[in-house]
Amino acid sequence: MPADESLLLCCLLWAHPGEEAAMSAYEDRVLALLGTHGGEVLERLRGDGAAGHPHEVQSFRFPNQASLDAYLHDPERLALADERDRVVARTELFPVERLSPRA
Repeated sequence: MPADESLLLCCLLWAHPGEEAAMSAYEDRVLALLGTHGGEVLERLRGDGAAGHPHEVQSFRFPNQASLDAYLHDPERLALADERDRVVARTELFPVERLSPRA
């Protein structure tokens, strides 16, 4: 981890069948809370979910683990748990490291 302790994360999301648009709307709502905890969305990409691929790929940054934990335990986010369970089939969240672009 870099000396500044910031966290760079990748999130892969799969929607329940037929809930792709609802999952995207849910993500709009919860990702809007990131800034409250010092986080920021770096990129958000949509896939078609074909062949087991995710429907959405996100990358975001938090200043530290405490900020990520605060976001994950945000009461507004937790209040949407039923909606999340209805639309999101699977989530994978993992730390990543930025690589220099190829010349």
